[in-house]
Amino acid sequence: MWSPQDRKYNPPTQLSLKPSSQSLRSGNWSERKSHRLPRLPKRHSHDDMLLLAQLSLPSSPSSFNEDSLSTTSELLSSRRARRIPKLVQRINSIYSAKRGKKRLKKLSMSSIETASLRDENSESESDSDDRFKAHTQRLVHIQSMLKRAPSYRTLELELLEWQERELFEYFVVVSLRKKPSRNTYLPEVSYQFPKLDRPTKQMREAEERLKAIPQFCFPDAKDWLPVSEYSSETFSFVLTGEDGSRRFGYCRRLLPSGKGPRLPEVYCVISRLGCFGLFSKVLDEVERRRGISAALVYPFMRSLMESPFPAPGKTIKVKTFLPGAGNEVLELRRPMDSRLEHVDFECLFTCLSVRQLIRIFASLLLERRVIFVADKLSTLSSCSHAVVALLYPFSWQHTFIPVLPASMIDIVCCPTPFLVGLLSSSLPKLKELPVEEALMVNLGSDRFIRQMDDEDTLLPRKLQAALEQALERKNELISQDSDSDSDDECNTLNGLVSEVFIRFFVETVGHYSLFLTQSEKGERAFQREAFRKSVASKSIRRFLEVFMESQMFAGFIQDRELRKCRAKGLFEQRVEQYLEELPDTEQSGMNKFLRGLGNKMKFLHKKN
Repeated sequence: MWSPQDRKYNPPTQLSLKPSSQSLRSGNWSERKSHRLPRLPKRHSHDDMLLLAQLSLPSSPSSFNEDSLSTTSELLSSRRARRIPKLVQRINSIYSAKRGKKRLKKLSMSSIETASLRDENSESESDSDDRFKAHTQRLVHIQSMLKRAPSYRTLELELLEWQERELFEYFVVVSLRKKPSRNTYLPEVSYQFPKLDRPTKQMREAEERLKAIPQFCFPDAKDWLPVSEYSSETFSFVLTGEDGSRRFGYCRRLLPSGKGPRLPEVYCVISRLGCFGLFSKVLDEVERRRGISAALVYPFMRSLMESPFPAPGKTIKVKTFLPGAGNEVLELRRPMDSRLEHVDFECLFTCLSVRQLIRIFASLLLERRVIFVADKLSTLSSCSHAVVALLYPFSWQHTFIPVLPASMIDIVCCPTPFLVGLLSSSLPKLKELPVEEALMVNLGSDRFIRQMDDEDTLLPRKLQAALEQALERKNELISQDSDSDSDDECNTLNGLVSEVFIRFFVETVGHYSLFLTQSEKGERAFQREAFRKSVASKSIRRFLEVFMESQMFAGFIQDRELRKCRAKGLFEQRVEQYLEELPDTEQSGMNKFLRGLGNKMKFLHKKN
């Protein structure tokens, strides 16, 4: 096995590397030879090193013996077991039962080239299946069409960018205006904050975005007539810039105060921050104030814009004044887990069966075109955001429009990958368009309107079975007793679903860090073929052969190659735990430290 070349551990300062002269001089060579340190059976993390420091290992070589190291190894193993929540352990056991014992081949640095040649000559993996070769060729063709610069979207980079920005960019109210001489309505911005009065380049770009917002707030404008009753609806959309940047639109559609038939209006907040829960609370306050007077909305939004950007897990307090109530403080908190801030997996299982969901997941992994159709805006936006969240730690790199206005429906004829949502009223028009190969999903009936008929064969068979079993048992897994405080974070539907799909990626690409090499200049490079060929399972190798050509995978690897420090996040935590589980893994961490300690002792022996 390979070990990460860029992962180096410094020995804890509490451990003395200088043995006493008496201990070095006592005994003959055979006795000193018996002091060689046995190797620990597993790799150890930085946390484990700190634990070893706390154990106060003796500095004398005669104090190191098999029993003490065995006890230390047991302590480390028990600590690692405690770090993994019970729910995650149950999910891992499902994958282990389905996967079997095969994981990674034993490859060495010197044997990679010969192993690759031998593999190409004796085992024609891709040639034996034309379907997988066609998938790969399609993804390569997509890359050539995009002709994009080698810069990809990643969740970590987005979070860093957001930290430097305001909580939101602008707030608008969109109303319906009747067209002259027609009985139809046109959406337009009736209120806007802040005003765009400076003719800068940024303002001009903002004006272009503002022109598109009304269509997303009322993608069904042509279907509206005045109504007396309407249940308010909360939904979101995404605006993608030419540079790939994304802005989220958080919307509340409801009837304004009054009597008799009237048209609804939409309150919309545009932000770079993907946090549906936080902005839903903001819209609650906006709705409350606008119900009293529209003049009360402006000072509230100004106070909000002046507020600092909250870090994950942190709360900001917005001071406001409301006539009759006096001074008030609104608390807005971002969840600790930024990945799931705007995600609700419940909507997926309400609309889709587990098998259908896995087919959609597989299609997105291979960057196919996917179209969701539903009756409600909230269903489209919730399901679109949720299904993209299943791809973590990867990020969808292509067109993403959770709610596509009917006037822009021609976008579905685009030859590049996309994920879009359409209201059911646009379905007749959709069926008339010359849409290329695409998966069309009716979220209201849990069926495919159009499909490729190979969705069940895209993922590795055993891992797909594990995915399906874990999701089918989701209620049972969540309800099982837990004896760990950390399990509270996982024992929710969102936590469980996220962990189930993270384990899928851990099983397929969790060994990526073993194949990141570092040059003398400190530049990292990913060994693609060695990474793929190191996998023991033939079906996973075939899957990787296709998946590695995707923009998602390219962005993921580029992010890791450019990092100056090791990536952090839930996926990396699970990867570390996975690598610790691997049998016969080349020793690292503590073993390297102990070998270094033993070598230093030998040097001191020779010196004396």
